[in-house]
Amino acid sequence: MDSNSFYFWLSQQQQLDIHPVVAFDPHRDKLLAMDFTEQNKALTTALIEDTSKFSEYINETLEAANALYGIGGYDEHRTVYARSRVFDGVKEEDARCIHLGIDIWGKADTAVHAPLDGFVHSFAFNEAYGDYGATIILSHQIAGAQFYSLYGHLALKDIKNLTEGKFINAGEVFAHFGAPAENGHWPPHLHFQLIIDIEGQAGDYPGVCSLANRAKYLANCPDPDALINLIQWAK
Repeated sequence: MDSNSFYFWLSQQQQLDIHPVVAFDPHRDKLLAMDFTEQNKALTTALIEDTSKFSEYINETLEAANALYGIGGYDEHRTVYARSRVFDGVKEEDARCIHLGIDIWGKADTAVHAPLDGFVHSFAFNEAYGDYGATIILSHQIAGAQFYSLYGHLALKDIKNLTEGKFINAGEVFAHFGAPAENGHWPPHLHFQLIIDIEGQAGDYPGVCSLANRAKYLANCPDPDALINLIQWAK
């Protein structure tokens, strides 16, 4: 299965009960579309390299828009990864800059819900500066399809007593947005990603790829919003 097959499979699942990843009421709450490309001139080098200033920018942007969350980022060519050598390449075309999931920006300790029934495939503390921090991957086997969902930038408490193979119910709160010290030193947010072939990895999978590998990774990582349908509410 690739991303196109996943989209077709998903379109056939009329009875599939998909739960929100975060609590959001479109009749009450506001969702803000956020841009992390070079078109966003507010994202200066000085800002993105200072976690405190970067966090202030996110908080002030959400407050100014009276938004509960910011959202966006799938297949986005981002400039923010220059802050960490985790994303460096030997050549410019090898530098990882294409975002493979969506980000939901909000307050630390925001509850994260499982969108579907699944099992804990793996988890890890990817602690390098700019990495995922606390990370959980769920495995889903539904109506003949198998795929994975990855949750990055979580709180350390979420993986403290976790065990591989644990069943997680759809809608269950199993994680929380982590503070910078435990989420890879980013402003609090959730990186949510779908993966078809986990490629033997555990507790980690690339959330960003190079331009050269864009087609390969987008084929293996469908747009997560196809599952949760949140961006339709973003303004």
